[in-house]
Amino acid sequence: MAEDGSTPSLFSPYKMGKFNLSHRVVLAPMTRCRALNGIPNSALVEHYTQRATDGGFLITEGTIISPTGAGEQVEAWKKVVDAVHAKGSVIFCQLWHVGRASHPALQPRGIAPFSCTDKPISKRWRVLLPNGIYGVYPQPRKLETDEIPQLVEDYRQAAANAIEAGFDGVEIHGAHGYLIDQFLKDGINAMTGEYGGSLGNRCKFIMDVVRAVVAAVGADRVGVRISPAIDHLNALDTDPLSLGLAVIQRLNKLQTDCGCKLTYLHMTQPRYTAYGQTESGQTGSAEEEAQYMKAWRRAYQGTFICSGGFKRENGIEAVANGEADLVAYGRLFISNPDLPVRLKLNRPLNKYVRATFYTHDPVVGYTDYPFLKDDDKNSAPVSRL
Repeated sequence: MAEDGSTPSLFSPYKMGKFNLSHRVVLAPMTRCRALNGIPNSALVEHYTQRATDGGFLITEGTIISPTGAGEQVEAWKKVVDAVHAKGSVIFCQLWHVGRASHPALQPRGIAPFSCTDKPISKRWRVLLPNGIYGVYPQPRKLETDEIPQLVEDYRQAAANAIEAGFDGVEIHGAHGYLIDQFLKDGINAMTGEYGGSLGNRCKFIMDVVRAVVAAVGADRVGVRISPAIDHLNALDTDPLSLGLAVIQRLNKLQTDCGCKLTYLHMTQPRYTAYGQTESGQTGSAEEEAQYMKAWRRAYQGTFICSGGFKRENGIEAVANGEADLVAYGRLFISNPDLPVRLKLNRPLNKYVRATFYTHDPVVGYTDYPFLKDDDKNSAPVSRL
């Protein structure tokens, strides 16, 4: 139920912590390789501005927290943030470290990537190299326990930098087979001692990061993204339901202890990946996956964002049925810069072109998708939904 007792809608206002949103269609974080030498440029300014609406919520692409994860540039991001704010949107910066999902060609001095394991990602997956060729993931270096505090500090400093750049908050990327998810999954984590083995120990790294970031910028500027049931980049876990509940239990306790809610928890459906679940089949049927999401939704004490292959109909249903407060769209938002308007008016959608997702072209497949023509809007309001 909404605060006024009505049934919530994908297009109705929502108060996300201290942020007043005019609708619940969120731009999902999507890395698209358009930053030149890792520095946001005018193409990114245009891309995010195109997708901004008055009272909308945008989450940026994964932004690397350190050179080994591969440098947040405060001044460059300010131009993006200022342009988005001018259109009335809220924007969070996603903090990202890929861990073993990297390559010496992407690392400073050509060093090996590192993780909580020395086992590489299987050859089923490929890494996009600077020359545009897809390569094989290399063997990572396994971290020593005494290296972890510096990684936590990197997240803290990146969060502080994001706020300095003008972002409204940050999303900690703990999903999709990247560094934090590597620590969480029992199919990857090979650490001994306090960061490996038991479920509680595997949750320690993400909670260290969340506490450090909350201390730096405040809980009301922090979102967390996890994907317990996704096997992307070999991120397997034998009990994804319990893993998700364990993280949620700890986030709830943190909120109680600090007396302030996180901005949101962002959960991804397994169907989000083009590879699907064909390798592991770990989560079973679509019905079972849906039950996981419902259990996590019931358990989390705060704003709940869902994402992963949503379309208009099931996005509307998710909010109306109370399965999510907000719905994040990725691929459809790539090809439809005015997606909230198209969804609300039930207008046809531009088809996305997967082949252009990860090119370096600043226009093609990035800022060249058309908007609805004025005649197609039937004079419907555009800026305020």
